[in-house]
Amino acid sequence: MKQSEGASFWGGIVKSLGLVFGDIGTSPIYTLTVIFALTKPTPENVVGILSLVFWTLIILVSAEYAWLAMGLGRKGEGGTIVLKEILIRLLKPGRRMAFVVFLSYVGVSLLLGDGIITPAISILSAVEGMLIIPGLENLHHGALILFAAAIAFVLFVFQYKGTDKVAGAFGPIMIVWFVALTVSGLVAMTTHPEVVRAVSPHYAILFLTKNGLAGFFVLSEVILCATGGEALYADMGHLGRRPIIRAWYFVFCALVINYFGQGAFALGHPDAKNLLFSMIQWEAPLLYIPFLILTILATIIASQAMISGVFSVIYQGITTRIMPLMKVDYTSSHLKSQIYIGSVNWSLLAAVIFIMLIFQKSENLAAAYGLAVTGTMTITGVMMIMIFSRTTRKWKVPFAVLVTAVDLVFFLACLNKLPHGGYWSLILASIPFAVILIWTQGQRALYRALRPLDLETFLLSYEQIYGKGRNIPGTGLFFTREAPVVPPYVIHCIIRSNIIYERNVFVSLGRTDEPFGVKTKLTEGLGTGLDSFEIRAGYMEMVDIEKLLKKNGIEEKVIFYGIEDIATNNPLWRVFSAIKRQSANFVQFNKLPASKLQGVVTRVEM
Repeated sequence: MKQSEGASFWGGIVKSLGLVFGDIGTSPIYTLTVIFALTKPTPENVVGILSLVFWTLIILVSAEYAWLAMGLGRKGEGGTIVLKEILIRLLKPGRRMAFVVFLSYVGVSLLLGDGIITPAISILSAVEGMLIIPGLENLHHGALILFAAAIAFVLFVFQYKGTDKVAGAFGPIMIVWFVALTVSGLVAMTTHPEVVRAVSPHYAILFLTKNGLAGFFVLSEVILCATGGEALYADMGHLGRRPIIRAWYFVFCALVINYFGQGAFALGHPDAKNLLFSMIQWEAPLLYIPFLILTILATIIASQAMISGVFSVIYQGITTRIMPLMKVDYTSSHLKSQIYIGSVNWSLLAAVIFIMLIFQKSENLAAAYGLAVTGTMTITGVMMIMIFSRTTRKWKVPFAVLVTAVDLVFFLACLNKLPHGGYWSLILASIPFAVILIWTQGQRALYRALRPLDLETFLLSYEQIYGKGRNIPGTGLFFTREAPVVPPYVIHCIIRSNIIYERNVFVSLGRTDEPFGVKTKLTEGLGTGLDSFEIRAGYMEMVDIEKLLKKNGIEEKVIFYGIEDIATNNPLWRVFSAIKRQSANFVQFNKLPASKLQGVVTRVEM
């Protein structure tokens, strides 16, 4: 028993390294290089900046995510939408509820915008390491971008196979990566062991007070060391809380040792262009090319983790009805979180290559990176304060307030990135944000315009038609949004067209605010030959409606569903109508048998 426990203990850590820590684990490739391109690596500056990096990792990753946020899971799931679902339970409908919903929309949109910049900066920064190989110093930058774009293309092309197939290799590669970071950091630290003083927060405060506004703006580059920290919480559903926290101890030590090593190297080599790659070249020239290959593999894994995270966030968005339905493929028979969304995959690829072409270099991308990350962290902090203040864990409120204040300082520092390309973070995030707003408001307006009928009124006409005895043999299914409400297409089918079966079943699928779990309820005798079948499923649950129907003895002959033909002069509702036409409908999303489907069109004035 102890042996299997030990195997699962280490197995969980290895998987976490591969699936969660790719983004934050590849930050040493560019973080200090970008900072020291702006700030001279004098002994005072180096120790001050290393101290800032050390305490940023402690406050923003260890305290905010590993300790505070990860204690707020729902059945093991984490992320902005989970925080929203927890808060909705604690708040009464009103302005605060609307504020929380708005915050969650912004948080989700920033995270999705981040999902484009992360693969671009990670792959570009790794590929730029080729410039240090003797003979390749004058390699044209266009060739580097082409190589980076080719890596991104291959990465996205293989997404449909599912990360489950390759995740087994991710963990061991990331172990080698973190070991390489630790060893190279330790070797460099022997040249200037005094960098260890940076562990004291005194040097971080000293740097900020001495440099004033310039020191404050350096924070906008220091935040690069914590990008990917939010993955600890967002990816909690993949592996569970404990393996991720255990793995974070190893990752934290490896990152700190490597940053301190790079700082020591910068003191001895103030003119080095790329600190990490120059440090490796100086320490072990023969191992440089294997290290470069390892770096490219690590950045591919970091990008993969981000892509999986984007799929997961969008799936949560679809099932909580804040995003349009999209065709989802399940790539693993045993891991519920392993999904593939083709339309999202190809949109991400196009956006990543576009961003690489726009920014050209990783240092230019670093100038735009951080705004979305600090925005997401601040929103997480605000939502945590609201949750802790309304639960038994009120003692955590002061810590959450402190962490959120630090988030806000970093966010304000990052605002100076807006003119230098930071606006791209906002442009990228504004696309999903606009879709969410138009979709949620459009769905509400459409529901009002459809004017559904209450069950009692419907039954008066239904009983008269059923009593005529001209009923079609077999069972007809009618999909409804809510159990006691009858949509217009059902009225059109049954009352106006007299399409009535011997057995008619209203089927509704509702989502709970828990991630997993499926409950069904069959109510017989709503009317003569009329039953209702309710499915209540968690918002991360993949529901097999056909299987559930058969389990409850419902063998349908035909399945009816509504299609809305929207007529409108309102430009917003026209956009909504276009999104609705392009998105999958309910039956396509839930993969119901095409041979039994009958779509009924209803004309709607909006």
